[in-house]
Amino acid sequence: MSKQDVHLTRGGGCCTPISVAALDEAEAGVGAAVFKALSDPIRLRLMSIIASAGAEVCVCDITPHFNVSGPTISHHLRVLREAGLVDCERRGTWVYYWPVPDRLRWISALLSVPEDVVLAH
Repeated sequence: MSKQDVHLTRGGGCCTPISVAALDEAEAGVGAAVFKALSDPIRLRLMSIIASAGAEVCVCDITPHFNVSGPTISHHLRVLREAGLVDCERRGTWVYYWPVPDRLRWISALLSVPEDVVLAH
């Protein structure tokens, strides 16, 4: 049974969970970039704020949550954008951010454990 066949028999989705089959080199590279982007506490908080907003959120509403400069927040938001975790749109002076649902689903699927998989501990 191929990795894709295993994946399809485990309920579909956008990727095979790492508990079912090992990542190939390309998938590991994408995953490493995503997790590296989330490994910084400021970026993880930014992602949490943006994802939990329920809609797009203006950078002007994000910045007051942090004790760092605006340019520092912009740098961290750029890293999240480059990892495909958020997207944005400039409107006049302000930039509005929202999570990329496909990327969040990808992370969730990657880390999921299908019910029929037993992991040793």
